Amino acid sequence: MKWLLLFKVAWVALQVNLMRSILTMLGIIIGVAAVIIMLALGAGAQYEVDQQIKSLGGNVFIVFARGRATSGARGAAGSVQTLTEMDAEAIEQQIPQVTVAAPTMWANAQVIYGNLNWAPSIQGVDNRIFSAQNWQLNQGREFSAAELSSSGRVAIIGATVQRELFGASDPIGQSIRVDRVPVTVIGVLDAKGQNTQGNDQDDLIFMPLDTVRKRISGRTLASPRAVRSIIVQVADERDMALVEQELESLLRQRLRTTGSDDPFRIRNLSEMVETRARTMQIFNGLLAAVASVSLLVGGIGIMNIMLVSVTERTREIGLRMAVGAEPGDIMKQFLIEAMLMCSLGGFLGLSIALLVTKGLEKFAGFTAIIQPEVVLLSIGFSALIGIFFGYYPARKASRLQPIDALRHE
Repeated sequence: MKWLLLFKVAWVALQVNLMRSILTMLGIIIGVAAVIIMLALGAGAQYEVDQQIKSLGGNVFIVFARGRATSGARGAAGSVQTLTEMDAEAIEQQIPQVTVAAPTMWANAQVIYGNLNWAPSIQGVDNRIFSAQNWQLNQGREFSAAELSSSGRVAIIGATVQRELFGASDPIGQSIRVDRVPVTVIGVLDAKGQNTQGNDQDDLIFMPLDTVRKRISGRTLASPRAVRSIIVQVADERDMALVEQELESLLRQRLRTTGSDDPFRIRNLSEMVETRARTMQIFNGLLAAVASVSLLVGGIGIMNIMLVSVTERTREIGLRMAVGAEPGDIMKQFLIEAMLMCSLGGFLGLSIALLVTKGLEKFAGFTAIIQPEVVLLSIGFSALIGIFFGYYPARKASRLQPIDALRHE
């Protein structure tokens, strides 16, 4: 018997009991769809994490000035400015693996334009912040050297601030008031969207460090060049652990720290994001493992139905053998039926997975990425299930004796 003829016979056999075939395939359909959806959501989560790391500027540490302990209580991070711009310069110069160290200040203030007001995060920075956190300008320019050195009343605004205060109009050259201080908008940042904590990264305003320190913050600082944090970018991810040790050693030396109570705190942002990603991957992997159980159940269902089919078609098997069909041909016929049933279930499961992932992206805001290798693996695995669970019924059919099969009622 030719292979094409075997496929035709298997297709006709499935059509004869169409409803039973569909119900038999249901376990495979659900299993393949569930596995593909879970893996697509996992890949989407990983993509979002990669984008978050990219938006942070790559391999990034943030060094915070820690509050000093007073009467057994410690102030919040950044509440006492023990770090200075000179520390940032020392980090750049003395740790060769560091590409940039950007000092920052931040403050809370009401921003007013005309009769509109908004309360974004106010950050005092210099131009190193653009490379440290991978910020790009959508409009305008960076700060000039004169503006940075003379507490210039200029600002670069985020996309959210532009939308809330200016709408569709051009903000460049417009004057806004930040905590009653009039400043001129000289640039607009490219949008980044939300971070992994759900915070809007575009709801901020960049101003020169000295401007925030002297005009907006309103704090009496320990040093005229004090900052609240330093954003450190490392060239190579493999050097992160080494750089963290060197950062601690350098800052302890500069801040003359002798005990274990450091006046600074180092946070590895990339590590935090990747830890969250690993947690999500483990969760999605567990869901995919649970979903794959339905593939096993579907395979058992196919074995059951194929055994029933062998019993129902015993006379047909005897007739085929009587006219010259070999036991191997009978085995191939039933194996192809099982494999065809599972493959069709796999394709239907893939179709459902495509529809569900598109719906999740459109209506629920999830990011789902169906990878080609996952599709091929799912379809191939469903076909293997057909071969594995169809083998025993096919072998049973091929070992029937023609005379006994023809006598079967």
